Amino acid sequence: MSHKPYGPYERFIKRPLDCVLATGAFAILSPVLGFIALLVRKKLGTPVLFSQERPGKGEKTFKLFKFRTMTDEKDENGELLPDEARLTSFGKKLRSTSLDELPELINIIRGDMAVVGPRPLLVKYLPYYTEEQHHRHDVRPGLTGYAQAHGRNTVNWDDKFQMDLDYASHITFLGDIKTILDTVKSVLKHEGISSETSATMEDFRDYCASIGRVPEGIGRK
Repeated sequence: MSHKPYGPYERFIKRPLDCVLATGAFAILSPVLGFIALLVRKKLGTPVLFSQERPGKGEKTFKLFKFRTMTDEKDENGELLPDEARLTSFGKKLRSTSLDELPELINIIRGDMAVVGPRPLLVKYLPYYTEEQHHRHDVRPGLTGYAQAHGRNTVNWDDKFQMDLDYASHITFLGDIKTILDTVKSVLKHEGISSETSATMEDFRDYCASIGRVPEGIGRK
């Protein structure tokens, strides 16, 4: 079943407004973006930007951009070390202030993302979704979202998905404004940066395994 916009705001206003806001923010913040890029290059080297395929609206993949916050350190087998080992103090500061997310303004301008929407997760998580959870992709993913503003990485996965589904089925202008304001409040308080088990967020596949919800025939890679 195709997604039906909740009302005129979602149908006619949200996307043009997102494009105007993201373009304006990118122009105004360009000196900040340039300064952060220089710091990332000095402290972490190149590439300055981290890019990764993520599922967007309709689960069509796109390349998401962020400022790099981790090193490329590997173990003796050539495998990347865990996030905790590669996340530098500088990277932690970028994440705590959400400044690492600023390059996603490019994704909003391109139409990959919205200002507010479910956060884009990893492609490898898709097979682990329940049928209902796939509907978080009925709308564009967001630079921030309701779950991001209300607990961020401390919210368990099922609650996070439920927040995403509730948002996708009921998008309003006032709801988006409130989410943006709540996000600013959360960032200023440095809330929800890490989960109880990870420097970022617990792997969704580990969470599914812990509750016995692993798709048949799928193993960890």
